[in-house]
Amino acid sequence: MSKRPDRAYAASSASGSPISRRSGPSVARRWVLLPVLMLAVLLGASARSSEDAADTGEAGSEIDLDRYVMTFDEPFDSLDVSAWGPGTRWIAHTPWNGDFGDAKFADPKPGFPFTVDGGLLRIEARKSAGGRWSSGLLASVDRNGNGFAQQYGYFEMRARFPPGKGLWPAFWLIGLDRTTHTSEIDVVEHYGHAPERYTASVHVWNRRVPKESRSEHRRIPVAAGSLYDDFHTYGAGIDPDWIRIYFDRREVWRTPTPKEHRQPMYLLLDLGLGGGWPIDAAPSPSFMVVDYVRAWKPK
Repeated sequence: MSKRPDRAYAASSASGSPISRRSGPSVARRWVLLPVLMLAVLLGASARSSEDAADTGEAGSEIDLDRYVMTFDEPFDSLDVSAWGPGTRWIAHTPWNGDFGDAKFADPKPGFPFTVDGGLLRIEARKSAGGRWSSGLLASVDRNGNGFAQQYGYFEMRARFPPGKGLWPAFWLIGLDRTTHTSEIDVVEHYGHAPERYTASVHVWNRRVPKESRSEHRRIPVAAGSLYDDFHTYGAGIDPDWIRIYFDRREVWRTPTPKEHRQPMYLLLDLGLGGGWPIDAAPSPSFMVVDYVRAWKPK
């Protein structure tokens, strides 16, 4: 997870060149040919548009999950978690033992930081009497890389976030191979001081030469407070060419897939604090509620 990546990048848009008009041999022939040429241009543009939509999906389009098969389904009817594994579906820390933010990610115990009720997972952030914060994180592989990871496909969480400045809920993906780089996709990071948006990011962390790390970020606008009022889906589609970010299954951003991201990636979700922002106004306790986490592969 990056620290304070909450900044906007201008969207790049494709621009087409104008259709050139050439003079015909006579005015009469121009009047006869003009409707035919216009029809040909329109039919050609329509065909190209249909082909492009079928190949890559148009910006803003809804993902078609009929083209996919589900490979991972966590409905949170129960929770199979341990501090470090092995043998559980989730562990309660990052596999590289890297806590971040201003809350310690706690080992799971009865009633904290995870509770499951009615098919919903509740992740709690709480401040102790001594002023120290604790919260929860889930990762789908253990320290040895055992667990769920997948190269390419569509990854999604359905959740409702807690309101409050300083809160930092997230759903993200990390590449299994961290030998020279850490490949990261932040499907959603929400900073509580900005109830009208969330941030999606793609990072390549260079572990040998940190200054050569690179990142892409995009602020996703939402109706102010809507992430707290109801559940929403946050998804990422990955293929060799593009990483596409989805909100309520509609594409809101895409960026080229870095070569470092062409590998199996595993799932993480957490209720963090801070991310470089003040936490003095963060409400204790706070609850992130998760309906499910799922993954699909193309058929």
